[in-house]
Amino acid sequence: MFRKYGLGGSIRMLFHLLRTRLFYSRARLIRFPFELRNHRYIDLGKGLTTGVGCRLEALPQAGAGKMCIRLGTNVQLNDYVHIGAIEQISIGNEVLIASKVFITDHNHGSFDAHTVPEEIRMSPISRPLYAKPVNIGDRCWLGENVVILPGVSLGEGCVVGASAVVTKSFPPYSLIIGNPARLYKRFNLERQQWELA
Repeated sequence: MFRKYGLGGSIRMLFHLLRTRLFYSRARLIRFPFELRNHRYIDLGKGLTTGVGCRLEALPQAGAGKMCIRLGTNVQLNDYVHIGAIEQISIGNEVLIASKVFITDHNHGSFDAHTVPEEIRMSPISRPLYAKPVNIGDRCWLGENVVILPGVSLGEGCVVGASAVVTKSFPPYSLIIGNPARLYKRFNLERQQWELA
């Protein structure tokens, strides 16, 4: 550990490991600061690893008692990941999430054909919250600065390129890029190769 992190880094790592074992015994390593809001509505799964500054917020609107955020086994969240849920965000097993990723299942107000005109004139914080569940499949990889918006479902093995803003769902083994995100390639399991969309 000393060669990899140096003296100061090794001391910090030992501190993080001790705090992890004490407060989050099912996790592999939590780097602090680490913030959970309404932890009783968050399932961290087993083997979680985080970077510094991660924030998970569960603010259930209805049906209090159900989990709003569920992480699978061996999920890795890098520095400054923010996950906010009022309904449900599910993240599968062995998912890798790079730094500064934002995942949400809700909006302040509705922005579809059913928008109520009065809501537009309200301050965003005063608008009603609208939610749609988010599901990220097993073994997905979300690149740096990715944003996942309400209602998105990513199939198993999806790769989301850096800074993509994902507004819709994609099938398994998709390579997704852009703002708004679009399908760039898809892995063909029969041919065992990536194919352009």
